[in-house]
Amino acid sequence: MNKVILSVLGHDRPGIVAAVANILFEQNVNIENVSQTILQTEFAGSFIVTLPPDLLLDDLRDILIEDLAHMDMHVHIEPLATPEAAFAPKECQPFVITTKGPDRKGLVAGISATIAAYGVNITNLQAVFKGGEKPGNNIMIYEVDIPTEIDQKAFYRDLREKAKVLDLDISIQHRNIFETINRI
Repeated sequence: MNKVILSVLGHDRPGIVAAVANILFEQNVNIENVSQTILQTEFAGSFIVTLPPDLLLDDLRDILIEDLAHMDMHVHIEPLATPEAAFAPKECQPFVITTKGPDRKGLVAGISATIAAYGVNITNLQAVFKGGEKPGNNIMIYEVDIPTEIDQKAFYRDLREKAKVLDLDISIQHRNIFETINRI
């Protein structure tokens, strides 16, 4: 199996995912995972794909760059880490950490440093900063995997202390509870 990770970045517009998916389909490349988002006006997409045996990574890169040139997209592609080199998560529980507060520099850095200090892995992060002092305008939602072996009380305490220093309201919930409460 020849798995690679492909990142596509550029100004957002309709049709980017369709264009990338079509190029991959035409090259007999299988898409295994996709994550894409819009950050303000910018498109960011990551794809885990499997190349057919007769397609070289450099050839796929060249095809993508050429075929996406009209959209002015930036393409990065590299082999997927081998299982031995990849991060091996421990037994974990999924949680959602939500913060709200006035916009200022250092919010993501402060909270993420506290999370990392406990060996907690951030699996997804959504941060929207509209500026100003209204807490509801500035929200960060961290989806994390908390190892069952850590001192969770100390972790929660340190997160709350960091949030207080940063003037943030913080909520920490098991993902199942978060999804139940926020179900539409």
